[in-house]
Amino acid sequence: MKEVEQIRVGGAVATWLRPWVRPNHRPIYVGLSGGIGAGKSTVAAELARQGALVLSADEVAREVVKPGSSGLEEIRNHFGPGVINSDGSLNRFQLGQRVFESPEQREVLEAITHPRIAKVVQHWRQGGRPGEVLVYDVPLLVESRMEADFDCVIMVQAGVDQRVARLEGRGMDSSSARARINAQIGDEVRRQFANIWIENHGGESELSELASRVFVTWIHPDS
Repeated sequence: MKEVEQIRVGGAVATWLRPWVRPNHRPIYVGLSGGIGAGKSTVAAELARQGALVLSADEVAREVVKPGSSGLEEIRNHFGPGVINSDGSLNRFQLGQRVFESPEQREVLEAITHPRIAKVVQHWRQGGRPGEVLVYDVPLLVESRMEADFDCVIMVQAGVDQRVARLEGRGMDSSSARARINAQIGDEVRRQFANIWIENHGGESELSELASRVFVTWIHPDS
């Protein structure tokens, strides 16, 4: 399966770090992760264009706390009406401020949401067919100790200044962006769990092309 040790497209580079085994009797489970602002969403979008079935942990997290859900009701009961918008939806900013500043409150939130998220993910995985590539786009893969759930783990890395610039483009101020980055585990830890390591030091088109080549070279060469 491994034809080359490294794939380069401009400023984007993918490195094969550790071997993995493609299963024949079930789907290929791929975990996609990386620090905030590293370019993970661009990689996920390209993998989907190549035929992978991509599920976003962020989208699942929103689904399990949508208006009318038991998850949202449990959040309301614990954190109070201040984290609920006037239209009945979750005020993610207010809740984020609460849990970002308190590890104890974050643990409470995780106890509410994680079992519900796990149930959705399990159903999605069970619907896959042999030969299909199922990519779970999950920011906290390492923090949640999920690496054993996947056949292959892809990590996306980028420089801090580059990540801050991307987050500022999403409306986040520089100090908040750096605080969010510093609150996450470092790339040296993520690298220990990666089969494929992507360094994103180029433009979006270069990263997309790189992700495409990673898919057809290392993930699904028969596609």
